[in-house]
Amino acid sequence: MTERYIPLAINGGIGYGSWLKPKQLIVLGEYLGEDQEIELTTLQQLIVKIPESQFEDAKKKFDEVGLYYYKVGNYVKSLRTCNFCKGEEEEGMPVAKELNNRIAGQEVPFTLRPAYTGCPVGCGEPLVNDIGVMKKKEHYQLYIGGQAKGYNAKVGQLFADDLTSEELFDLVDRVLEVYRQNGRKREKFSKFISRYGFENIKEELKLGKLNH
Repeated sequence: MTERYIPLAINGGIGYGSWLKPKQLIVLGEYLGEDQEIELTTLQQLIVKIPESQFEDAKKKFDEVGLYYYKVGNYVKSLRTCNFCKGEEEEGMPVAKELNNRIAGQEVPFTLRPAYTGCPVGCGEPLVNDIGVMKKKEHYQLYIGGQAKGYNAKVGQLFADDLTSEELFDLVDRVLEVYRQNGRKREKFSKFISRYGFENIKEELKLGKLNH
């Protein structure tokens, strides 16, 4: 009987850029065949396939060495981030980590890519991802509907400004719930916003018009 393989998206967590340690690569190699291919994605993830018989053991080993793993498919991807070049607290790394913990792996109509950057330079490319967060001094901006690829590539729209971290977490959760409840099967987030209406989402969440 042919063994089933379970795909996982793996990275080293939210930190100063995309780093993996030798001990993490060694553990990862324990569950991969010599000729098995590993996909490196633009989302700072490695896509690997783990034998089902070793899946639970692999997760424990990954936890021990600090490897983070996520479901592959129609879920919220792990947060794409900048390199936090000015430091953990100044650029809000704890907020990025908490946001990732809250949303990564949530089921949605179609794969959703969130991004975070700690300053207006925007190295994490928040404006061309489905959901983008930009730190602005001591508060946060939330952008939605960006798209990096294809003929319809576009930047996201500013959805809310001057958010505290808790307001940001709550609002992102609520936006995802609107998408989950009203998005069509395999409907990209940017297309959902175009169909459902940017202002309609704001109205449903009782945000009213933004003060620019």
